[in-house]
Amino acid sequence: MGQQREISLRRAAVIGWPVSHSLSPLIHSTWAAREGINARYEAIAVEPDDISFRRRIDELKAEGVAGVNVTLPHKQRALAIADSTSEAAQVIGAANMLTFGDEGVLAENSDATAVSQILLDLPERPATALVVGAGGAARGVLWALAKSPLPPRVLLTNRTRARAEDIAPIARAEVVDWKMRNAALEAVDFVINATSLGMTGQPPLDLDHDRLKQGAAVFDIVYSPLETPLLMSARARGATTIDGLEMLMRQAVPGYLAWLGSRADVDDDLRRRLEAALKARRS
Repeated sequence: MGQQREISLRRAAVIGWPVSHSLSPLIHSTWAAREGINARYEAIAVEPDDISFRRRIDELKAEGVAGVNVTLPHKQRALAIADSTSEAAQVIGAANMLTFGDEGVLAENSDATAVSQILLDLPERPATALVVGAGGAARGVLWALAKSPLPPRVLLTNRTRARAEDIAPIARAEVVDWKMRNAALEAVDFVINATSLGMTGQPPLDLDHDRLKQGAAVFDIVYSPLETPLLMSARARGATTIDGLEMLMRQAVPGYLAWLGSRADVDDDLRRRLEAALKARRS
């Protein structure tokens, strides 16, 4: 019986440095428990260098792990070691999913997939979107906007204009000078904060919330705190708000379905569990 249990065990993990803060094990274990499957999803710390990363990936493949989620600072390394890549991962230049199969390592970017799903779930499809930031998260947001069924006009702003100009072609975005960001708010239906500003320990995103267009939707990738100053102000103005926890839950779905189980519901029960975990960390 012990051997049978071992054979049926399905394994996956999240790797990063650091990684102990990750909520991914809670998400995957919740889904596995619902299905009653024998699965284990671990958080594994991997030192931030190429040799350590490649060695650990080889070890996990040899152990029979089906795949891993990849978080900072390894997302570009994950893309570099892949034998094949999804379109999103290739365009974004980073992968947060590695699947180990008979034909090698497949790199994907489910962060972008999550943003695409969030777009589809908006009450109304935006005609114009403003993306704030020019890092890896912003690249994923731009890809999702460009691939939406009715792509909106995209404005992109960042403190360093040159960085914004580098990634703007992903969605044929129009670059807005940082000093003009507040004026841009008046013309957009969807605002996305793709920076860490507003996160616990970071200064808030410097936007004039009073200039937010009536009826706009606001999405903040930050999930600690769940309600950032940007979302709090937007909610007070009657805007539709989407927090970073929504993205965290949705980005986990492709990995779970590829590696562990067959049903991954993003629902109120899962959100309550994650909110409780975040609250326990603050106490």
